[in-house]
Amino acid sequence: MATTLLSTLSRRLEGKVALITGGASGIGQRSAEIFAQHGAKLVIADVQDELGHSLCQSISSATHNDITYIHCDVTNESQVKAAVEKALNSFGKLDIMFNNAGILGDNKFQLKDSHKDDFERVLRAVTTLFLITGVFLGIKHAAEAMISATNKGVIGGSIISTASVSGSLGGTGSYAYTCSKHAVLGLTRNAAVELGQFGIRVNCVSPFVVATPMAKQFTGVSEEVIEGVTGEIANLKHVTLKADDIANAALFLGSDESRYVSGHNLVVDGGMTIVNPSFSVLQQQN
Repeated sequence: MATTLLSTLSRRLEGKVALITGGASGIGQRSAEIFAQHGAKLVIADVQDELGHSLCQSISSATHNDITYIHCDVTNESQVKAAVEKALNSFGKLDIMFNNAGILGDNKFQLKDSHKDDFERVLRAVTTLFLITGVFLGIKHAAEAMISATNKGVIGGSIISTASVSGSLGGTGSYAYTCSKHAVLGLTRNAAVELGQFGIRVNCVSPFVVATPMAKQFTGVSEEVIEGVTGEIANLKHVTLKADDIANAALFLGSDESRYVSGHNLVVDGGMTIVNPSFSVLQQQN
């Protein structure tokens, strides 16, 4: 029995098919690698074609899983629909949709520096950055595939989106980014209400800043600097946030271990959003 339990825990997505947008790098890449280690068949969708094809080969060689790649701009509905159809045509079903693709926009945090074009451009994308249109389209077309499967007697499915602590707090991102992340939470909750009748779960993951290639390019600083700053701000000490932590949160939400979790925002932030650091300063002064 112990062997059976260990096997179940080590292959938590055995027999499942997952589609990951923004899957070629950063959080998406680690999610793809970890999902495959747990037995999932994968469709990796991204606009970084060279990285995507290379990652497919790497994961396939390491795990011997069925992995395929498709070019997908998540703001283009026909491409999102094609990515879902790729999963259905390649593997016959879609169990997990991870809406993870996105952009950060520029790093202008003040109203006077914020421009309409950039605001609209960020709002049109998804993100892990990860914004509204892509999340909406991903939920829509994944839901259609999962509902169709339900009508054929296959119940359930898990839709996951990458949100952010900026979806719960103000002042942690640009106006467009913060607006879009709040919207991801709203989309998640609305979809969870509608899709619950089909046994489809809809959740999101909200990370603090992770030192991904996108984050390093956005900030212009190294991984060590990003991790140092976030470590100072986070309430939880002696632990450094990594892309693996977000991927493992998505793994939980995609697995049957979370079979009764829906409409939930899983915050992975080292306790940053639960405390005002000003209180710590006051305590030190006293």
